[in-house]
Amino acid sequence: MAPQDIEAPYSLSYVSEVLTEQARQEAEQKTLPVYLPSDASITRRQIEKLRITFQYINAIRQDPYASLEQKIEDLQKAKDLNLTQEEINIILTLDQSNWELIQSEALRVLEQVMRDTIREDQLQEAIKRTPSLISFSLSPEEAQLVLKLIRPFITPNSLYSPEQTELARKSAREAVQPITKQYVAGETIVRRGQIITPLTYEALQQYKLIRSNNRNRELISLVSLILVLTCLTGLFFYRKTIPISGSLRFSFIIALFFLVFLFSARALVPNRAVVPYLFPIPAFGLTIASLFGIELGVILSISLGILTAFGTTNSLDLTVYYLLSSITGIFVLGKAQRLSHFIWAGISIGATGSAIIFAYRLISPYTDLIGIATLVGGAFFNGIASASLTVLFQYIFSQTLGLTTALQLLDLSRPDHPLLRLIMQNAPGSYQHSLQVAVLAEQAAEKIGADAMLVRVGGMYHDAGKALNPSFFIENQTGTALDTHDDIPPEESARIIIQHVLDGVELAKKYRIPSRIQDFIREHHGTMLTRYQYARALEKANGDSTKVDQEKFRYPGPPPASRETALLMLADGTQARVRAELPETEEEIRAVVKKVIDYCLKEGQLDNTRLTLRDLTLIADSFVQTLKNTYHPRIRYPEIQQPTHKEEQPPTDLSKEKI
Repeated sequence: MAPQDIEAPYSLSYVSEVLTEQARQEAEQKTLPVYLPSDASITRRQIEKLRITFQYINAIRQDPYASLEQKIEDLQKAKDLNLTQEEINIILTLDQSNWELIQSEALRVLEQVMRDTIREDQLQEAIKRTPSLISFSLSPEEAQLVLKLIRPFITPNSLYSPEQTELARKSAREAVQPITKQYVAGETIVRRGQIITPLTYEALQQYKLIRSNNRNRELISLVSLILVLTCLTGLFFYRKTIPISGSLRFSFIIALFFLVFLFSARALVPNRAVVPYLFPIPAFGLTIASLFGIELGVILSISLGILTAFGTTNSLDLTVYYLLSSITGIFVLGKAQRLSHFIWAGISIGATGSAIIFAYRLISPYTDLIGIATLVGGAFFNGIASASLTVLFQYIFSQTLGLTTALQLLDLSRPDHPLLRLIMQNAPGSYQHSLQVAVLAEQAAEKIGADAMLVRVGGMYHDAGKALNPSFFIENQTGTALDTHDDIPPEESARIIIQHVLDGVELAKKYRIPSRIQDFIREHHGTMLTRYQYARALEKANGDSTKVDQEKFRYPGPPPASRETALLMLADGTQARVRAELPETEEEIRAVVKKVIDYCLKEGQLDNTRLTLRDLTLIADSFVQTLKNTYHPRIRYPEIQQPTHKEEQPPTDLSKEKI
């Protein structure tokens, strides 16, 4: 397509190879096929074949030993004849004089038909003309029999000659004179948006207004652009830590997803008027942003939009169209925590694209209102398609890569989820503990910029394994019940406690909990010791640690590998310790929190989590604030003595009541 109106800079007359070739092709197509003169030998051969057929029929008619059924069967086997039962009966029952009359008439008519020139396309016409040549002295049945006997022997006697036809076409091409094309100065060669035909391409070449077919310059410019975008993306990864950093698998999938979108767009977008505005480029950025973060979605959308529009006829406005609509959609989608976010993202993409179309097309004198309305409709279709595809791609990637999406997390956090209901019914104390830990970790996650929703859902499921053996965990034991760990060896007690991690993973797999949530179950105790059981074992061994196998009291791990799972470990330890020690002041709560964090650091449980000292400080402050609001002191309500006489009731001071 022409990027702009192109006019002839000066008058020019030249021999047009395009027009000349078109005229030569027309002359060649108008040349009729050449046939050879009628061949008498073909006529003689066909008459001779008919004579031999009659001899065969005569031999059957005169066979004194054959029965009528055998004669009929022999005539049916004749390869050049296709006679019906009735016609065979007529041949066999005719007297000799009538049969000889039919033979001579058939030979005469065939010779007369074959005297004329018959080509392949004239064969049916010759057959239709045959009945008029049969003598009227014959009866209708005999005339029909003559026609039936000679029809298989009527054949073309003038054959097509490829050599002569090719010579005739060549002569017709050579007879065409070269055609001259003229342009006057200022005459429009091609208008903006029109397809460049071979004729206009030839004119542009004559005026030296078009590059040669050498693609070296295009290749160099494309490589330069790719290098710039690669450096930009590399700097982003260098400066910004994102979830896929260090993950070759995720990086490969994202790169493949990028290339699929790019090559699909490059195959459909160039040289089209409406398709570029329909193609859902923003779906790529929305998908990446919803799975791996807004920053990565924006940076990759910039690269995809620029490369898609590069080299197209209206590359400038298409680039702006793709970039702004994608980035706007990403920001509106945000963390994609509601289905309505996808709807608003699609609407914003359509509105942004429409604004870009108005900005670039209203000032163009070659775009009418119908064209603008069509492109605006395409922009809104683009938005709806992009949002819909994002929901689909989210589901596919979350299932294949083990990722969790906001919609998945919302579904997992519903109280009616089967696994949560199992925990609630079998281990209500553990369920309440999990909710408190989830809230504690979620508040801290928001302070340090971690995924708060992921932490909350992970906290709700981290002790799922306790639902299979709830009575061995103190939060599920009533105040009067005996501690089930008192009557068993410390090693067995530790094994039961540790088993809740493995049981939790099995339950998570059974209920199809995403692997990212399973990480919280595996890592919330890391590789730490069951300290209570280990202390009991040391006590029984009189403090001799050599007599106690420490590995029997250690959780299988692994240690936390992300900020989110580390937050849960700290929140779980803090909440358990606060419940045990019941601190009353803020200083006491802060001391408990510090002990938990220091112990995890000492045990090396936070080495792989990328938590900084500043993060740990913010986490501690968040824990203290949340616990202070949760475990605030309560007023002891005084007992009210019921008076014996109405006049002895003390007055009630409503101003001192506490809620």
